[in-house]
Order: sequence, then structure tokens, then C-alpha cells
Amino acid sequence: MIRNPDNRVKDRCILILTRNILFCSIREDQLLAKLDEFLGPLDQGVWEVTVPKQSVTEPLDTGWEKSAINVPSPGTVASYRKGRYHVHETRTEWKVHLDNHDPKSHPYLHLIDDAPLLLMIGDTFITLLAGTRKKSGDTKEILDGQTRTWQQQVLIGLFVMFFGILIISSPLVFFSGIVTIVVPLAIVVLGCITVWNGSRPGPAGKSDRGAMYRGVAIVVAGIIVSFIPGQFWAFLVLLVLALWMLASSLMLLTRAKKGRAAIPEGFLSRIVIAVISLILVILIVIEPAGVLLLLMIIIGTVALLLGLMLLINGIRLRNMMKTVPH
Repeated sequence: MIRNPDNRVKDRCILILTRNILFCSIREDQLLAKLDEFLGPLDQGVWEVTVPKQSVTEPLDTGWEKSAINVPSPGTVASYRKGRYHVHETRTEWKVHLDNHDPKSHPYLHLIDDAPLLLMIGDTFITLLAGTRKKSGDTKEILDGQTRTWQQQVLIGLFVMFFGILIISSPLVFFSGIVTIVVPLAIVVLGCITVWNGSRPGPAGKSDRGAMYRGVAIVVAGIIVSFIPGQFWAFLVLLVLALWMLASSLMLLTRAKKGRAAIPEGFLSRIVIAVISLILVILIVIEPAGVLLLLMIIIGTVALLLGLMLLINGIRLRNMMKTVPH
């Protein structure tokens, strides 16, 4: 049987079209990339991998969990963890590093080794200073995503700055007020809220007596805490800080004995942190009041910088609203 030449041409076109579709599908599958595919260097001693967002074509899988508490990092808009992997998301990049300890499995080791106290304080200052100097990018995008008005940012910034100035002006008095008034009051309020929630009828129309009993216990605990002298709170805070810094120092120095490869996050910086931590531990023993004074001044300075950052961002937002059409 002789086939119509037109049919043979049609069949050939269909075959070519099918091959092209299959080829394009294969190429598309090959181009899909997950963030995990770029993390190989971290297992070979590299401290941090920076991946442009346009290189990652697949969303983060379910293994990545959003992390609410992190060492501050300039430009970070969100942070995620997957075991020991820790990623900071910026507007244009994924910055991934490998922690020494999984915070979910070993929270205390993670706090001691991956997030020593001095590192947290230093990175907080750097992040706040970077925030005050940050230049706006796409002003229209910023305005579209803004959920707070510039007036709110300015007012909150001024309040936080005033709060920081109060701390710096009378650090020890402020500490005493926090531990003897604010902390007990906060505990009592929490207890009252728990009692109130327990007294409200549930789905079955009955109140939760267990929650009410817990609330009463919390209120009693708050009242007892109000009688604890400020000297005891100072001793407790300094003891916790001393143990934290001592453990961090010993851990970092132990890793330093193994060479630079054992501290890929920065050999010299971690040695400096270890030495200063040891010095502060000694000072806590010798002059605890002076260290507490220094701690409160640091907290006040952080509050002052945070308020300044909010104030500057609020003013910038106000200027954008004047120049960019809505």
C-alpha cells in the first residue's frame, strides 16, 4: 500500500515535534536546582557558601525549618535550619554555613560553641550599625511591603532610644528595678492571664481547672520572686554568664589546638573571643559589680542603636512616601 506523501511529511513533523518536547522536558528537569545541591563545599572545610537566588530554582524542602532565634546578621530577612546546616536569606542570596552542633539535638553545645556570648554581642552591634547605614533599594517595593507607618517607626525608635539612655545613665538602678519589679510583675500578669483563660468555658462548656490552678501557682511564684533581693539576681545572672563564657572559651581553645582547619569560621576571631571571654570570667570573680555595670551599659547601647535604626528607617520611609506615587 502506497502512503500519501502528505501523511508521511505530517508523521515526520509529529516525530520531530515529539522529540523536541521530550528534549526540552529533560533540559528543564536538569536545570531545576535545590539549595542542598550547592552545599558540598561545607563538608570540605569551607565555612560559608553564598548562593544567588536565581541559581536556586526549587523552593526549600520540608527538611528546612524557619529559625526564630539566631545570631544577628546584616541584611538577613529570614533564617532556616536543617540539622547542622544554617541558612541566612537576604534579598538576593542564600548564605549557608555549617554549625558544629545541631541546636535541636545539642542546644547547650550549640550555644557554647556556635553562638558564644561575645559573638552575639559583637554581631548585634554590627547588624544595628549596618541597619542605620542601609540604603534603600526599590522604593516602590519597600512601600508596597511596608506594614507599619513611618510615624510608628519614629515614635517607637524615640521610645527605645529614651529607654537606652535611661539604662546607660543609671545601669545598676535599672537592673535592680528590672529584677525586683518588672520580672515579678510579668510573672504575676502571666499567672492572671492563665487563670483567666482557664476560667473561660471551653468547647464542652466547662472551664479548665488545671489551667486555673497553674495560673494561681504562677501568681504565687511571682509574689515570692518579688521578695528575692537584687543581689541574688545579680549573682545568678553573673554566674550564668561566667559559665557560658568559660565553656565557650575552653571549647574554642580546644578546637584551636587542632589547627586552623578546625575553626573554619575564623581562626583569629575565635581566639580573640576565647581570650576576652576568659578575661571577663576572671573579672566577674574579682569585680562582679563592674562587670554587671558593663553588661547593663552594653544593653543600653544596643537599645540606643536599635531605636536609632528605627528612627532613621521611619524618616527614610516618610521621604519615600513623598517621592513615590502610591
